[in-house]
Amino acid sequence: MLQHAPWLGRLLAIVQGLIAAAEVGLKEYDRLALARQMMERKLTGRRASSKLRELIELVMAKPLVSAAMVTKVLDVTPQTARRIVGELGLREMTGRGRFRAWGIM
Repeated sequence: MLQHAPWLGRLLAIVQGLIAAAEVGLKEYDRLALARQMMERKLTGRRASSKLRELIELVMAKPLVSAAMVTKVLDVTPQTARRIVGELGLREMTGRGRFRAWGIM
């Protein structure tokens, strides 16, 4: 019976690990692309000056956004930040009343 060289077994394990990581990455990409599509559907009928599009870009760039972050980046009041986050339908991740953070699930 032929035995494989020890380095061949390690190389095969590394390649299998890379394939598994690529599959996970592709699934995550598909999930985020679908989430973007769902959020962009809420843009129909909105004014061109709506901050909702900018919020979608922010949420896609950052995995977790807070009201303070939205306020600073979009240049809106904290109340407006909470309102547009609610309109977008993001999921609250912290469960706290004082410091809230939202993300895509």
